[in-house]
Amino acid sequence: MSLNSNQNSQIPGAKRVGPESTYKMTHGVSPLLLFLLLFSVYGSSHGCLRDTNSAYRFTGAVCRLTYPAAVVLNEKTTKVIEAAFQYARYPDVKGEKSMPLLGKISYGLENMEIHNLTIGQSSFQLLPGEGIAMEISNVSAVFIGTLHYEYGSWLVNVAQSIHFEIESQIDLGINPKLYCGQGKVAADTSSCHLNFDKLRLHLQGEREPNWLKKIFTDFVTLTVKLVIKGQICKEINKVANILADFIQERAEQFLSDGDITVDIGVTTAPTVTAHYIESYHKGLTKYNNTSSVIRDSVFNPSQLTENRMLYFWISDQVLNPMMAAAHQDGRFRLNITGAELIELFKLNVTTAMPDFLRKCLVETSHPELRVWSSSVPYINTSTFGTTVWAEASGQLWCESQETLFFKTFITADVTVSYVNKHVSLHGKSLQADVLRAELYQSPLGAQAQLDFIQEALMKIGIPKVLSVLETEITRLLDKQGLYLFDIYTPEVLPLDGFVIIQMDFGFPHHLLVDFLKMTLQQTGGLQQ
Repeated sequence: MSLNSNQNSQIPGAKRVGPESTYKMTHGVSPLLLFLLLFSVYGSSHGCLRDTNSAYRFTGAVCRLTYPAAVVLNEKTTKVIEAAFQYARYPDVKGEKSMPLLGKISYGLENMEIHNLTIGQSSFQLLPGEGIAMEISNVSAVFIGTLHYEYGSWLVNVAQSIHFEIESQIDLGINPKLYCGQGKVAADTSSCHLNFDKLRLHLQGEREPNWLKKIFTDFVTLTVKLVIKGQICKEINKVANILADFIQERAEQFLSDGDITVDIGVTTAPTVTAHYIESYHKGLTKYNNTSSVIRDSVFNPSQLTENRMLYFWISDQVLNPMMAAAHQDGRFRLNITGAELIELFKLNVTTAMPDFLRKCLVETSHPELRVWSSSVPYINTSTFGTTVWAEASGQLWCESQETLFFKTFITADVTVSYVNKHVSLHGKSLQADVLRAELYQSPLGAQAQLDFIQEALMKIGIPKVLSVLETEITRLLDKQGLYLFDIYTPEVLPLDGFVIIQMDFGFPHHLLVDFLKMTLQQTGGLQQ
């Protein structure tokens, strides 16, 4: 079976996890908000198209990061650069040189470490068609270690091991080039240069060495410059790769739940302008060795503006297959029991409650309502909102005896908002058509009973499901750490066949801490 993008599909839904009046909506409930954490996402699939316009047809999701957002991220980049400096493993340096009077000098610098690191300031600019230009200025650091040297001549013969200290002041330039590598966004950081405003080597703490040591330290300093420059640029490239893996892992965790995953590999290389960086992603749902397909996406860059910091463009062709997979996985189930069920039916319903329902709610000790999706739902996004068509079935149990079975076809226009770190779903234009209803395994005879079921579905059932979805989507996003972001005035804009999520944000400190911990572990700066 194929998860085609034009199939009816469904958002992951409810799954019973406990007795009595408990319920739980499973992960992956709302694809509309799943992309909120993705600042730069990486996929595992291979192959990118060179022609960007052709790649649009296969694009299910787009991320646009504008210049103001890049400013926020640049403020955190200095912390990453600090990690590259601080925990780089500097190789031992060995060499020899012939000098007048001293003869041949053999030397070695070992156990080099960095201390008292400070970074003055950093700046950047977006280079259209290329990548990012970053300048880190006034990096002050002290390198310490051990120096072994020996030399001999007819005048003197010396072999010694002493501590050394190197004072440095460095300006660093990095020009990452963004490209598409093996189906993911990649950065080439080979364009890396260091300028030394100051580099002084002191032996055994001496600030004013004698003329002999000064000759020696001068030529050793030149060698140290090359070592530091090569190792720092190497470590920056290593940290960039760790960052790529870190982001990929977080994105995969955020979009995966059980057997349902999403291929967010890129369809083409990112676009870089003076005002934004934009990446294009497949957004293909994978479930049970099947994958959805997108071949006729309606994306066009003109659909996005540059007024907000971050934009996500998400096609219905991404959302529908995700819902189809969730339906096939049995996710969309909700059980309500006991006092919670009784309280629900106290809501205002104008049609008289049938006697069988009244007896079930009042005279039994454990009434239970079980509801589930009985066919694959389908959504369509337009400027009016997201229209959902769904077929649902339900059973009413009284004293462990099935009392009522019904099947209904539901239509609802739903809009989404995110206010005060809480998801809100607003339903309007609700409609519920009862396709089938049986009481004690015999058809319901009275039209009044059917009218009650229909009205109860519209006034009680659909609002209850939306309420559960609100709570569980919020819980899911909190679990993923979205509440740690400072998100300002987020908007979810439904348009014809796609939705745009736009916002301003502040970068969460916890993500930086987690990343730096991983960097320390992988570079050996922190014991694992």
